Amino acid sequence: MTATPLTAWRLILLSCSLLLVAATTQADERPQPGMVAAAHPLATAAGVEVLEAGGAAIDAAIAIQAVLTLVEPQSSGIGGGAFLLHYDSETADVQAYDGRETAPAAVRADHFLTEDGTPMDFLEAVPGGQSVGVPGSLRMLELVHEQHGELPWRTLFQPAICLAEAGFEVTPRLAEMLRIDLRLDLFEPMAGYFFPDGAPLRAGTRLTNPALAETLTEIANQGADAFYEGAIADDIVATVQAHGGELTREDMADYRAVERAPVCRSIAGYEICGMPLPSSGGMTVLQILSLLEIASAGTEDMSRLTWAHLLLEASRLGFADRNEYLGDAEFVEVPVETLLSERYLTERAALISPTQSMGKAAPGLSEPDSAMSDGKLIKHSTSHFSVLDTQGNAVSMTSSIEMPFGSRLMVDGFLLNNQLTDFRFDPLAADGRLHPNRIQPGKRPLSSMSPMIAFNADKQPRLIIGSPGGTRIIGYVAQRVADVLMQGHDVEAAIRSGSLVNRNGRTEIEADTDAEALVPGLEALGHEIEIDSMTSGLHGIERLPDGDIRGAADPRREGTVGGAQPPSQGE
Repeated sequence: MTATPLTAWRLILLSCSLLLVAATTQADERPQPGMVAAAHPLATAAGVEVLEAGGAAIDAAIAIQAVLTLVEPQSSGIGGGAFLLHYDSETADVQAYDGRETAPAAVRADHFLTEDGTPMDFLEAVPGGQSVGVPGSLRMLELVHEQHGELPWRTLFQPAICLAEAGFEVTPRLAEMLRIDLRLDLFEPMAGYFFPDGAPLRAGTRLTNPALAETLTEIANQGADAFYEGAIADDIVATVQAHGGELTREDMADYRAVERAPVCRSIAGYEICGMPLPSSGGMTVLQILSLLEIASAGTEDMSRLTWAHLLLEASRLGFADRNEYLGDAEFVEVPVETLLSERYLTERAALISPTQSMGKAAPGLSEPDSAMSDGKLIKHSTSHFSVLDTQGNAVSMTSSIEMPFGSRLMVDGFLLNNQLTDFRFDPLAADGRLHPNRIQPGKRPLSSMSPMIAFNADKQPRLIIGSPGGTRIIGYVAQRVADVLMQGHDVEAAIRSGSLVNRNGRTEIEADTDAEALVPGLEALGHEIEIDSMTSGLHGIERLPDGDIRGAADPRREGTVGGAQPPSQGE
């Protein structure tokens, strides 16, 4: 797919004073076209503007996330958390950055238990302050910018500030999300902002957010400290505590983003890297792909049905381990090396039959059924974007406020997350052991966000991809990475194809897609089928062997792809 024309959206941005000054490049820097794939045309346009002004991939990422806070508030924003993979073209290093939310210091083991000791209903736990973790996105972006940024921090918020002041058109997706039956009008000022006159905003309405413009201006001028230690932090704490939460000023000030070593594995001739814990995404995607590669190597009849079956069976095994063993590795012991070892994966792959589904898979290192409950049926709100800059640096970033519109608490123009509900509500597993994803002070909840970057043998990015979608993220991403790198499909065809997901239970088939044609064959192999709508938000960029760059935005959402031309060469 060639870059989507963004002329109209870029004209909107160009009407603002963006303070982005185009840089010149030296002749030996060999600039190339860049690309952005993001979930809203204005966010894509902002990223392209930054790249064409000489910005690095992380500079574009900051501008994109700031704009998404405004125009896609139901999905992500500065009130939530994120995971980011960064590739440095000069050193060929891959770094993983953890901006996941943390639990307040005052939480107790019974945080999500009722008076009789049973877990709260999920939808009762979401609204209000008790579900809010310390937001991590801004600290993380600041950390990456300090190491890899090119343009001044203060300039990167100008597109979002301008749009917040001038207004943007409410998209059909945002308008639709405001009509879901989740009591989104519980609290002010969110109710007044999204439900003026008591009715949800309509698509096409011009919406301004002067409070967010002021917030972003403070952050632009003072850095992330304005958010974590200044008046904004005071407002966050006051709002959370007024609605039953335990967040304090100390929790805000003590938050730290963490640079971690990515999890990487050689699969199908590519080095594929993902996020380490507390994201389960990187490990589980790599397990699925490795199991698929091993299982398919001994299968002669590789029809589309067989390939889908093997992928789904590999996913059963990956999710069995995910649900049993994974949590924040700073709080619980996780056998990471064992779970990704060649010996272990080969033993697990031997359980996959090409002619019969195994049904529910047991975890590979022990038998007790202590797994978490199946993935929540509520649609999670998350966003992913991929960036390749004109110097070859790359960012794959997934960010979230968890549920649509998070905790329903709006502060200074942005929404606060409900990420604490990603912890297991019951601290005990089914066999009585403490569960690895139980809530603890300062702990980061297990996530399924799966930003990925795959590399050719010459250590150049081959594929930059990720998706929203709750625990289904893992399946969405694994399927598309397999399609591109193992089946030879282009990224657009891979993203458009119907989704196939198995979270160690029923096989989920995306409704009204080409995947439905596989249902009879999968049922004959023993799969219990559930056909459902699956609103992924896959955004990917691939570099072909000849150097051509292609991007794709998921047609299930409102994203776009934008190409960026390199800044003019200096003498």
